[in-house]
Amino acid sequence: MPPLPPADRTDVAIGCEGLTKRFGTVLALDGLDLAVPRGIVFGFLGPNGAGKTTALRLLSGLAHPTAGRALIDGISTAAGEPNRRGLIGYLDQNPRFPGWMTGRELLDVVGQLYGMRGAAMRQRVDETLELVGLSDAAPRRIAGYSGGMRQRLGLGQAVLNRPPVLLLDEPVSALDPEGRHDVLATIRGLAGSSTVLFSTHILADAERICDRIAILDHGRLLTDATVGELLERYAQPVYRIEPDARHVAVLSALADTLRGVRGVTDVIEGHGELRVLTNDPEATGPALLAALAAHRVGLVAFERLRPSLEEVFLRLTGRGAEAAA
Repeated sequence: MPPLPPADRTDVAIGCEGLTKRFGTVLALDGLDLAVPRGIVFGFLGPNGAGKTTALRLLSGLAHPTAGRALIDGISTAAGEPNRRGLIGYLDQNPRFPGWMTGRELLDVVGQLYGMRGAAMRQRVDETLELVGLSDAAPRRIAGYSGGMRQRLGLGQAVLNRPPVLLLDEPVSALDPEGRHDVLATIRGLAGSSTVLFSTHILADAERICDRIAILDHGRLLTDATVGELLERYAQPVYRIEPDARHVAVLSALADTLRGVRGVTDVIEGHGELRVLTNDPEATGPALLAALAAHRVGLVAFERLRPSLEEVFLRLTGRGAEAAA
């Protein structure tokens, strides 16, 4: 995706122009061009080593590019100016905080660094603790926090200043399902007031809350689009066919028959059912039913499955299912 021309930059909160980072002979990020509109939740997807964390560190100013530039609100991050202006909130993948401090004390220190004082700061800290679900744990020492609680506290310090841009590296990786649900809802609620860019390898999370998604692999941008656009462009429609018990024994023969149906590109057999991939779902559906009826196949289930972001991810990266786990 080429850089936006200057006239179109007014609505761009986060920009990358040929952003490149080398570590010796390793090319961690390879000429990333990206323009993230204001006020959305933007997901960075990719397997381990794809370049997600490197990109976030360059955008946050914690690392410097080998080539190209990163911009926050049109300002280069190279000299740290976006940080000095309080434009960025950042959460590292593995946040570490002094164990002897309480959660409230940590946020107090962060507030002071941003120039907050007195009653206004106390109110902001209280609001933030409630936002991330740590009000009751605020007087406790961080050493006694679980990994999930530290992750929530990390999100709290990132949003305390109400920055216009939030950069979150795997913000829910340490949370149990309930905690992940709550934090994702919090992140989704920040859209509009902030532009949120977060990295994740949990595809369902990205599909649930992101307005737009970029997929990285080996340091290169594979695609950048809305979830709907990705599913329409890359996810191949699938029909699931589960025959009744009388026909399970002839599943392989049935699969061979269905491979000859119009529009069918592949038939996958497993677990007592067939998955039929098609490039023409409107024509394939009736043709499949006709073929099944002609062979007098009794059915437990026949359904057209909703394409998933996981299918898009695996197709673009060429990886097995374990890469998306």
